[in-house]
Amino acid sequence: MLKEKNKKKLFIIAFCLLGFLAMQIKFTKIIGSDVNFSLFDFYGPIVSAFIGSIWGMIAVMAMQLINWAWHGFAVDAGAIIRFFPMLLAVLYFAKKSKLILAVPIIAMIAFWIHPQGRGAWYYALYWLIPLVMYFWRDKTVLARALGATFTAHCVGSVLWLWIFNLKTAVWISLIPVVWKERGLMAVGITLTFIAFNYLLSLVDRKISLANIIKLNPKYSAKKV
Repeated sequence: MLKEKNKKKLFIIAFCLLGFLAMQIKFTKIIGSDVNFSLFDFYGPIVSAFIGSIWGMIAVMAMQLINWAWHGFAVDAGAIIRFFPMLLAVLYFAKKSKLILAVPIIAMIAFWIHPQGRGAWYYALYWLIPLVMYFWRDKTVLARALGATFTAHCVGSVLWLWIFNLKTAVWISLIPVVWKERGLMAVGITLTFIAFNYLLSLVDRKISLANIIKLNPKYSAKKV
């Protein structure tokens, strides 16, 4: 039992280090800010699928705190806002729970009651996607990924709206961009999950991981 606990700790530490490295590989800026998307946006949500929702959230929080410390504890509103959406994406990806559906519903209401958001009310209709994907999430990883990335999107958008008071015209201009951005995120999350699941299944052949992480047999290496 102690050996298995130590193995799990090592895996969590490894996940944290990989997440920190993923944060350093940036590929585009969030429109309207100096904050970048990074490979972490593909990697972060999947951690919970392997080590559970609670440990997944703890690991993702640790990754972000390590990254914050590495960059000198710089206090930036945009960076702080980015902290919370990922945690909710982790929860959505981790397991099927009706409670997580409250997030996009509350986000839509919060968006619509803001004067600037009300003028672009149809922007928030994107957040129906996590509600629809809830019914498909157990059938395909892509559905889970879409639900997770749009859950992160709704939280981030509402925080951005209420803190920075982005104008209605900005939200309207973002509508044709969002589906491309989030489509890329969903594909990235899907491929990252499949790749990690396969690689970890290979490790499982050498070192039993049955009581340490959860693997999806559909995307695991075939045993010979």
